[in-house]
Amino acid sequence: MPEIINPREHDLGGFKVRRALPDAKRRRVGPFVFFDHMGPHRFPVGEGIAVRPHPHIGLATVTYLWEGAISHRDSLGSQQDILPGDVNWMIAGRGIVHSERSPERFADQTHPIHGLQTWIALPEDRAEMAPAFEHHPAASLPSSERDGVRLVCVAGHGFGLRSPVSVQSDTLYVAIDLAAGAALPIPPEHVERALYLVEGEAELDAMPLPPWALVVLDADTTPVLRALSDCRLMLCGGAPLGPRFVWWNFVASSRERIEQAKLDWSEGRFERVPGETEFIPLPDK
Repeated sequence: MPEIINPREHDLGGFKVRRALPDAKRRRVGPFVFFDHMGPHRFPVGEGIAVRPHPHIGLATVTYLWEGAISHRDSLGSQQDILPGDVNWMIAGRGIVHSERSPERFADQTHPIHGLQTWIALPEDRAEMAPAFEHHPAASLPSSERDGVRLVCVAGHGFGLRSPVSVQSDTLYVAIDLAAGAALPIPPEHVERALYLVEGEAELDAMPLPPWALVVLDADTTPVLRALSDCRLMLCGGAPLGPRFVWWNFVASSRERIEQAKLDWSEGRFERVPGETEFIPLPDK
């Protein structure tokens, strides 16, 4: 039977985020060590996302939206708005700092936000690689559409599609849209796989899928996903990379590397984000 992970819900000042990974029962799915579902939410006038500069090491962050926009700025000098269907891919490597805010053009209007933010651990031999940032517009992502099934390969490869995103390990990250009544077999082409039902109703081998939960598929099986209504899902996974320590925004294969990152941030040794004067201090815990 598939394993079901019910996310913990966080209220960030009226803005809901559901965190499925890491979980006490399962820390990782393939290389994915962090899985956050943002929204759906509509900000009133004068409100929005305002995440001050903060650091990362040892991972790649992936942002994918269905509604809204986020302005990304980082210590490499990157400045990029992400829109629905685009991919922002930031490789932290040995260390990067970034901020995320609602675009200034939304300041005097209500605006939506709905999307996923995930972290993908880097392989040990790439964990200290140079930081990098990539933006891939929606039109650049490979897709297929047939018999009421639309697939978009966000990162890695799946269903004969391969994303242009520069993954560092075997990765599965595919956005799925199904029309009511459509069916999709999920092939066992990756070691670990998990489905997340974003909208609508669907079943997997006749088992109803719970909404807003991460369902880890059994290995070496080809379950059939069937839409009971128009629905939207995300399929993630890939090859596992082994245990990782996750503390705050840091991912590493040793506690010593985490401690070094904590010290580096508290003593101001990370690069700054141009144009930003604020930052998030190191948490007490």
